[in-house]
Amino acid sequence: MSSPLDLTGHEERPERPEAQAPADSAERPSEHETPSRASEAPAEPPDSADAGEDDGFDDDDDGEDAGPEVSDEIRAATEALKAAEAEDAQAAAEAGDEAEEPEAVILEPEPEPAANEPELQAPTTTRTGEPAEIDPDEMDPDALKVVLRLHQHGHQAYLVGGCVRDLLLGKKPKDFDVATSAHPGEVRAIFRNCRLIGRRFRLAHVYFKGGKIVEVSTFRANPTELEPAAGAPGAAGSAGSDDGQSGEDLLITHDNVFGTAQQDARRRDFTINGLFYDAAEGRVIDYVRGRRDLDERFIRTIGDPEIRMREDPVRILRAVRFAAKLDLDIESRTYAAMEGAVEDLPRCAPARLLEETFRLIRGGVSAPALKLLAALDALKILLPPVDAYLREHGKEGEKTFYAFAQALDKRVSAGEVLDDAILLATLLVPISRAQPPPDDSQDEGRASVSRVIEDLLAGFVESARLPRRIAERCRMLLLMQRTLSGERRRKTGAFRRHPLFNEALAVFTMTVEATGEGREALEAWQAGEVPPPRAGANGGGDAEGPRRKRRRRRRRRGNGSGEGGGSGASSGSDAGEG
Repeated sequence: MSSPLDLTGHEERPERPEAQAPADSAERPSEHETPSRASEAPAEPPDSADAGEDDGFDDDDDGEDAGPEVSDEIRAATEALKAAEAEDAQAAAEAGDEAEEPEAVILEPEPEPAANEPELQAPTTTRTGEPAEIDPDEMDPDALKVVLRLHQHGHQAYLVGGCVRDLLLGKKPKDFDVATSAHPGEVRAIFRNCRLIGRRFRLAHVYFKGGKIVEVSTFRANPTELEPAAGAPGAAGSAGSDDGQSGEDLLITHDNVFGTAQQDARRRDFTINGLFYDAAEGRVIDYVRGRRDLDERFIRTIGDPEIRMREDPVRILRAVRFAAKLDLDIESRTYAAMEGAVEDLPRCAPARLLEETFRLIRGGVSAPALKLLAALDALKILLPPVDAYLREHGKEGEKTFYAFAQALDKRVSAGEVLDDAILLATLLVPISRAQPPPDDSQDEGRASVSRVIEDLLAGFVESARLPRRIAERCRMLLLMQRTLSGERRRKTGAFRRHPLFNEALAVFTMTVEATGEGREALEAWQAGEVPPPRAGANGGGDAEGPRRKRRRRRRRRGNGSGEGGGSGASSGSDAGEG
C-alpha cells in the first residue's frame, strides 16, 4: 500500500532550499552511539523465545555489572538508519543541482546612499493625505527595502499574498514576499546580496543578515488564459490542446509564463491571497475583490471554482489550511468544487501533497484541518490508516484521534518546534494502540508496529520520497511507547540513553494529555524513576519477571550451568530455547 505523498518537495518548491537532509543528520550524531556501546557488553546467546517481540531494549533492570546491551534487531535498525541518512544526504546533494548557482552566498554590506539619492522609506500617508492602509511599522524593513529599491530602478514592485492578507486581518505575517515586473536577471543586477534559484520557474532570493530571505518573483500569467496561437512554450500549460479538448484535462503542468501585475493576481488561488500592497503609495491594490471576502470572512477562488480546483487539486489542502488557520468560512461553490476535485488529488506531485499535509500539522491547527479533510473524504488519499481508523471506530474513535491532534496543536501553538517524525508519530499513536503488531514481525529481522502503519511509512518512502530517516524515527517512536506506558519492561539505563528517548517521551506526554491514562508512569519517567509494569499488559508483568532474573543471573555467573533451583521450573520453557 502506498500513498502519493512526499515531505521534501525539492522539485515543486525550489524556494525552500534550507530544508536539507545533511544538516539534520549532522545534528544527531548520537543516534549511532548504541552499537559502539553494545560491543562493550558481555556476549550472550540470543533468546529465541522473545526474538519476535524485542524492540531493541534489554528486558533487565539496571545492575552494576549489566552493560547497556543492545539486541541484534536494534543494531540492524541503527544500521538501517545510518544507510537512510546517507541515502537522504545523497538525494539532497543531487536535489541541490536544481539551483543553478549553488555557490555560497556572500552577504555584502548595503552601499551607503549617495548624497542626492532619496531615502528609502515607506510613506505613512497616501498622495491624498489619508493614512497609509497598512502601517509601515508593521512591515518587515528588509522587505520594504527590496520593494522601494525596485521602485527606485523603475520597476513595479509590491508586497503580495499572505503577508498582505495577514496584515489586513491584524495578524503577524510569517514572511514577506515581493512580486515585481523586473525579470530575475534584473533583480540580481540590482541586489548584490541576491541569488537566483529554481529550474521550473526562476526566483530571486535576496539575503539579509541573520539568515533572512526575501523572495522576489516576477509577475506571472495563468497559462490557461493565454491564447493557444501565441505559440509560447507555456501557453498550453493545461494538457489537451492536441486533440482540441482542452476543457477535459485542466491540470496545470507548466506555469512559467511572465505576465502583468493584474495577470499575476488573477493566477493566484484565492481572492484573499490575490491582494497586492504598494508600499510606495501606501495603498492596497485589489484586482480580485479580495478585500470584500476578507471583510465577509470567506475563502473564495479567483474565477470558476470548478476550473481552479481541477487545475491544481492541491488548492483543496490550501483552502483547508487557511480556513483552519484564519478561522474563515469556505464559500459554498468553492466547497462544492473541493468535494468534486478530491478524486484528482492522486494526480498531483507527491512532493506537494505531503508538504501541504505536513504544513497543516505543523501549523497548530491539525485538529480542525483534519476534521475538514475527513468531511471532504480526502483522508483516504492523504492518510489512509487514519481514515480507516475513524471509519472503523466511529464516534469514540473520532473523539480519541482528535484529542491527540488537539494535544499536538497545543504544543505547536505554545511555540514548541517538533520534528516531523514526532508530528506523524503522535497522530499515528491511536492507530498503533488499536492494532497490535503482527506476529510475523521477526520475518523482517526487526520489531514491527501495526501493519497498516508499516505500509503507510513504506509507501511514503518508496513512492513519495519521504526521507527514510524520518520514517524510521517515526516507527521507533511508536515502538518506544510500549515501554514508556509500562506495556513492556526494558533496562532503564539503556532505554534512557537511547538517542530518541526525549522525543519518545514528548509523544508519550501528548498521549497522556489526550487520553488521561498513564499519568503516574509519565511522572515517574520525568522524575528519573521507573514506573511499574502495567498489569495484564502484553509482554509485561509476570511473564517477564522470571525471564529478567534468569538473564541477569546468567551474565553474573558466566555460563549459568547448574543454576536453577526454585526458578528453574518457572522459566523452563524459556531456558529450553535459549
